[in-house]
Parts: sequence; structure tokens; C-alpha cells
Amino acid sequence: MGVSLRSAQSAEDVVGELGTDAERGLPVAEAARRLAADGPNLLPSTAPDSRFVRVLRQLSNPLVVVLLVAGTVTLALGEYVDAVVVLGVVLANTVVGYVQEARAQSALRALQDLVFTDARVVRDGATRSVPSADLVVGDLVLVEAGDAVPADGRLLRSRELRVDESALTGESAPVAKDPAVLAVGTAAADQRNTVFAGSLVTAGAGACVVTATGADTELGGIDGLVSGVVSLETPLTRQLGRFSGILTVVILGLAAATSVVGVLRGLDAGEVVTSAVALAVGAIPEGLPAAVTVTLAIGAARMAKRRAVVRQLPAVETLGSTTVICTDKTGTLTENQMTVRVVWTCAGDHEVTGSGYAPTGDVLDPAGTVLLGTAVPEALRWTLLAGAACNDAVLRRRPDGGGTEVVGDPTEGALLVSAGKAGIDTEDFPRVDVVLFSSGRRYMATLHDHGDHRVVLAKGGVEAVLALCGSQLGPDGDRVPLDVAGIARESDRLAAAGLRVLATAALTVDADHRLAEVDLPGSLVFTGLQAMLDPPRASAVHAVTSCRTAGIRVVMITGDHAATATAIAVQVGILRARSDGDVLTGADLTALTASSPTAFDGAVGRAAVFARVSPEQKLRLVQSLQDAGAVVAMTGDGVNDAPALRQADIGVAMGRGGTEVAKEAADVVLADDDFGTVEAAVEEGRGVFDNISKFIVWTLPTNAAEGLVILVAIVLGTALPILPTQILWINMTTAVLLGLTLAFEPHGADTMTRPPRRPGTPLLTASLVSRVLLVSAVLVAGTWYLFQQQVDAGATLPEARTAAMDLFVAVQVLYLFSCRSLVGPSWRVGLLTNRWLVGGVLLQVVAQLAITYLPAMNDLFQTAPVDAGTWLRIAVLATVAWAVVAVDEHVRGRRRADRGPNGVRVGTSDPPGPAARPAASST
Repeated sequence: MGVSLRSAQSAEDVVGELGTDAERGLPVAEAARRLAADGPNLLPSTAPDSRFVRVLRQLSNPLVVVLLVAGTVTLALGEYVDAVVVLGVVLANTVVGYVQEARAQSALRALQDLVFTDARVVRDGATRSVPSADLVVGDLVLVEAGDAVPADGRLLRSRELRVDESALTGESAPVAKDPAVLAVGTAAADQRNTVFAGSLVTAGAGACVVTATGADTELGGIDGLVSGVVSLETPLTRQLGRFSGILTVVILGLAAATSVVGVLRGLDAGEVVTSAVALAVGAIPEGLPAAVTVTLAIGAARMAKRRAVVRQLPAVETLGSTTVICTDKTGTLTENQMTVRVVWTCAGDHEVTGSGYAPTGDVLDPAGTVLLGTAVPEALRWTLLAGAACNDAVLRRRPDGGGTEVVGDPTEGALLVSAGKAGIDTEDFPRVDVVLFSSGRRYMATLHDHGDHRVVLAKGGVEAVLALCGSQLGPDGDRVPLDVAGIARESDRLAAAGLRVLATAALTVDADHRLAEVDLPGSLVFTGLQAMLDPPRASAVHAVTSCRTAGIRVVMITGDHAATATAIAVQVGILRARSDGDVLTGADLTALTASSPTAFDGAVGRAAVFARVSPEQKLRLVQSLQDAGAVVAMTGDGVNDAPALRQADIGVAMGRGGTEVAKEAADVVLADDDFGTVEAAVEEGRGVFDNISKFIVWTLPTNAAEGLVILVAIVLGTALPILPTQILWINMTTAVLLGLTLAFEPHGADTMTRPPRRPGTPLLTASLVSRVLLVSAVLVAGTWYLFQQQVDAGATLPEARTAAMDLFVAVQVLYLFSCRSLVGPSWRVGLLTNRWLVGGVLLQVVAQLAITYLPAMNDLFQTAPVDAGTWLRIAVLATVAWAVVAVDEHVRGRRRADRGPNGVRVGTSDPPGPAARPAASST
């Protein structure tokens, strides 16, 4: 029977149906029988693929296939050093992918670790401690403050029991639990008579009968969602896969055409094979995988400096492709620390500054004056004192030195902090007696000694505390008639702002007074209201604004209540104010799902806040956005976020406050749990894609020109202007010494002001393809001119080929500077902003001089020294090629200026547009 149906049954009926005893629990023998029949209380684990299968999966990538072809070709040519280099890149990529896949699978192991604890269970009437894995349905389990709940259970009895379910439901405040019967169909997040595996008891104690273990628990359902999510390819891997596939077909087609032409011209088989191999080697960009890996690694290092730790390299670029960010509320947009923001007394609102549990901040009167110590008015002093003294929480320094934390209820911790900011001390009010909070009475009352008399203090829900009061404190500290309606209006006003409101009351009594609950109603004096919330992070507003400027839609998905979610969404800028359709609850989504998929997807496309949603609904929301063509980043910290984190194109988990399950399911972990870091990571990701685009635009003209030079030679029936070994030298040395330096290029000024790339946009736009073709044509023409001129002037074939090879490198060096900016004049990019590029050019010059003049290199690569006149001609031709590119760059710049700010940009098509509709209420 499902958990929702158990919550609708009486405790007695559940006990009877499960064949157990509410006092003695199960017999030991019966528990053993059930354990043998049903299995341990563990989440299921699936057998992973064999190592061989996982290795083959890494080798199936089209880009790796191209590399394997390149390595095989170089090996067939007898160039063993080059073959080792190319195949080494394949090996490195395979190892990295294999390790990353293994780490991703550890999410399921983290879920198992979460529930593997010891549990106190009653069997045969005796309380004993057993491993949580040995629990069975029907076991009588005892829980108290500090315990992790080991299995799902229906409460039989409780005493002031409160449970932190934020990791499972996203609700920021602990939930009060009691055994009362609930309505059929009550959502798991609202089942107050049930405790769930993976949650934490923060106060009180209780006894429950286990109703579900292992995979049948709510946590097990989330585990099933995580297991069932298929990891998606990133936009970069999809684009590289398409690019590599097209490139492979083109290369094979050109190689086949070369072979056909060679046969028709009557060349012998050896020459035909050599020519076809030379063309294939020239056209394959061997350095591309290494450049992509290095660029991603550098981006990951830059992200780490900005507090975003990357677990999988492709995630670096994926963040830059993001069109929608689905963010959790608690702990991501907010501090995950309850904070009193307003204290209301009959004198009006008193603002409380500062946030979280840090003891910094002030209490201000309605005029803005700081109130401290003896300057605190009577009504305010008693309100703060009641909140701090009628309290079971403790503030302490975090063991890791990372600030202050609360031991106990976060709400009570917030009351301690607000009193401390006004200098209110509770040491002179030692506790004598207490009436504990319960979900039935909804208040807590305490009795304290204070000098020659005693004081009764109370705090709790507004209605419950008002029922205890017969008067209230006036502006001068005197008792005045109780204004129930006025207090209720003020409470509603604060609650409408998304604040959680508590009321306080006090009464001075004789020194021999005894605390009796029956005497409390109507006897106390109302003092005031304290209104609190989990405050938004200071950086969240700026980050949301930056994302909006960058064309990224920000959506809040939380398990917390709609009013709280709406208040935070307004404060950080996701919403201007709540309006119809902007905020949807889990119940709304359930109704839309029942209506039609079209209605669901349409509502998801419009809304900006989704509150009180289940893990399944979070997953469905991410899938709906992806089906609409969005590249989705999902942030979260709880177990309930794990399925959506894994489904999203990029999962971002909180490193400090997040569960291990969320971290293991994510691609990126934020070291500071700050949404502002997500915005910084998006900027780094966009810069990574820009630099990869620069490398591709730089390297392809050379590869295309090398292949075309060979093809022209076969068509004309002349000697090859450049040999396969020389082509490999050019490709490998320039890729490492020149091309990889583009990975260190700084971000452009427009990185976070342009729209995101639209999903499906190719790596090379039409504008960039035309530039590649232009440079290739210039290289082919220049190479043939120089080669023929050298031959006509009486140079030997090795000398002419060396001159052609040196021209290729010289053009690549000058063209490298043009590729530093693909959206504006390259001369505006400061030379020393990338010192790696300057160093790489110098090393390339040294390497080219070595292959030209060192005898050992001449013998190995069939090169020969060239004279000064040849170098002059090379310099002139390289300069002409650079000038052609500069003119083309100027013309394209004028066209972009004519089109305005929405012109062609790196990685976007013409014209770019929003990848997803913004929320109707977004500013």
C-alpha cells in the first residue's frame, strides 16, 4: 500500500495490517523471516557495464574515430613518432572519459550511504540497536533529536517531534509531526504523520512503524528517478560529433577523388596511395581534440578560481551554452539561514539588519535609530527576550571555522540572533519549567526565575499565542486592551511578504508560581511579533540581472511554499510581483498534466516560479524545457534535486550545504553555494566556446589548403608541392605551439551582453565558413605560386617543398593574430594580454628554422636550406595573405555595425535570438 494511503489510515489500522505490535514490535524470528523474504533496507544497485564496454563507448565518438584514422595513416607512412602522438591523444581522451563516467555512477552509491545508519528498534518488547539495512516492514522504530530517519514510517506517537525534510522536499523549516490521520491523496511533502528515510530529526521524539524499506521508500523513488535518467550529450559534444562526421565524409570523398584522378592520369599504385594518404593527413585536424581538451581544462581552472569546481570537462562549455537556469531557492538564492527581518510591536515595525546566524547587525526603531541595551523600549525588549529565553536552540561556531551554526530548530536560532543584536541577555532568566511545543497547541511556554519573582514567557503561532493573552503592552510599556483584529492585520501583512510570523507573550508572576498549561489561556500579556525568512544572498540580485542581460531565462523550482518562494523571487528579480501564471504549485502541475501535455508545456514556458513541487515534477519540468529546445542548467542541494540535476544539460550542486547525492549527480559543484558563482561560470563557459571557435577557424584553412594543394597536384600531374611527413610536421607543431595558445585568450567585452547561442547552431556559421574558404584559397594560390617560382628558378625539389612548407607556417603565424577576435578588429586585442601566444610564436620560429637548416631534420623530413631571397618572398606572400584577411575583417565589421547590436556574433547564427521565451514577469 502506498505511503499516501497509510497516512489516511489510523495508527491502529496500520499496526494491525502490518502484523506487528505498537508496544512490543515484531518478534525477532518474524523480523528475520521478513528480512530474508524482502531483502535488506538498501537502495538497489545495478551492475555496471564491463570495463571493456565502457572503453568502447569512449572510442565510439566520431571525433575519436577521425583521430584513429589519422593515427593509422601516419603509422602506415612509417612516421612512428607522429603516430604515437596522435594515438596518444586518443588514449588520453579515452582515459578521461572513462574516469568521468565512473565518477558519475557514484551518485547511486551516495544515496545508499545516506541511509546506511544504525537504528533503535523494539523487538519482542526490548529496545536494541540494529543496522538500518536490517529493518523490515512492521518494525517499531524509535527516533529522537539528532537521529537520521532510517526508513519510511507511520507515526504511532510523538512528543514535540520536528523533522528536517529539506533534502527531500526543499521545505526550508523543520516540519512538526504528529500521528493524526490525514486525507487520502495528501502529498508526501504534507504528510505530517509520516517520517521519511533520509530526513533528520531536529527536536522531540517519536515512535513509528516501518511502512516501506529500500526501493519502496520515498528516497528509493528518487533513486529510481536518478537511475532512469539517461545522461545527455552536451551541446559541444553534439556539435563536435556532427562536425567530425561531416569532416570525415569530406576527407574520404576527397581522398577517393584523388585516387580516381591519379588512376585516370596513369600514375602507378604507389603514387596514388601516397597522394591519397597525403590529402587525408593534410585535411585531418589532428590538433583539434587536444585543443578542445586543453581549452576545457583551462576553462575548468578559471572556474575553480571563481569557486565553481568542474567534475566533467564538457560541462565547462555547456554552461556557456545555457539558455535557461532552473535554480533551487533554499541555499542557492538564499543563505539557508533563517533570519528575523522585522519585529513589530505596538510602536510599529522595527527593522533587523544583517543576515544569517552571524552576530552582526542592528535593531532599528521606525525612525531608523539603532536600539541597543537600555535604549530598547519595553515592548520590544520583552518580545526579543521571550523569543530568546523560550527557546531550546544553541548557537555555536562551525567545526570547520566557517561561521556560526544552529544546533536545534533554525527558527529558534533566528530568535536567538535577533535578541543578541539588541544586546538582550537571557542569563538572568534561568529556566524553571516548560510547556513544550506541539502541533496541537502550536506554542511553547517557559517559566523563569528573575530576581525576587518569576516570569512566564511564550512564543508560537499568532492565533495560538493570542488565545493565551488578555492584554498587550502599549507604547509606554503599560498594559492596554488586547487588539486582536489589529494584531491579526499586522500578522497578515507580514505573512503576505513571505515572512514566517511568530508571536510572543510574557507575564510577571510571584516567586512561588507554578507553570500549568490550564492556567495560561487569557492570562498573558501580548508583546509583539517577530517575522523572519531565509534571506536572499546579496549576490543573487546582481547575478539574476546579469543572466537576464545575457539572454538567459532564470526559473525558480523549489519544494518550499508558494508564498515564501514568491517573496524571494521578487526580492532577487525573478519576478516583479506575483501575477496569474507566473507562479505554479505542484498541485497546479498535477492538474495541468491531467489536462494535456500541451497545456503543461505551455504553462512551463510562461511561469517563472514553481513551488511545492515533488522530485518527479522537477524532473518533468527540466524535460519539458529541453523538449522546447532549451539548454538547461539546474542548481540544487538536496536529494530531491538529484534526478533533475542528472537530467539537465548541466547539473550544478552546492558544495557546502549540498548533500553528497546532489554533488555526485551534478557536473559542477559550487564551493560557496552562491548563485552568483553560476553567473561567473556561465561567463567562463562562453569564453571557452569562443576560444574553441577561434582554434577551429584558425586551423581549418591550413588543413583544407593542404588537401587542396595535393588534389591540384594530382589533377595537373605535377610533383607534390608538400609531402605527407612535412604536412604532419606543420599540423602537429603549429597546433601545439600556435593553436593551443588561443585557449588562453581572455574573454571579450561582450561575453555577458550577447544572447546565448541557439541550440542546434553549428560550430561554424556561414560567416566563419566563408572566412575559412577565403584563407584556404589564398594559401593554395600562394603555395603554388611560390613552389612553381622556386622550381622555375632552378631550386631543387626539396628546396621548393621546404619553401612551400615555410610559407604555410608563416601564414599561420600571421593569421593567428587575426583569429584572436572573430567579432571585431584583431588589432584592438592587446598583444600582451596573452603572453602564451607570444611565446608560442617564438618557439614555432625556432622549430621552423631547425627543420629548414639542421641536417638531421633535412634527412628525416626531406627538407633543404633556403636562401634569404626565398625568405623575402615568403614574407611578402604571408603579408599579402594577412592583408586580404584584414580587408575581409574590416568589411564584415562594417556590415555588423550596419545591422546594430544584434549582428553576427561568435557561435550564433544571423541574426541571434532568444533561445527560450522569458517569463512574462521578468524585467
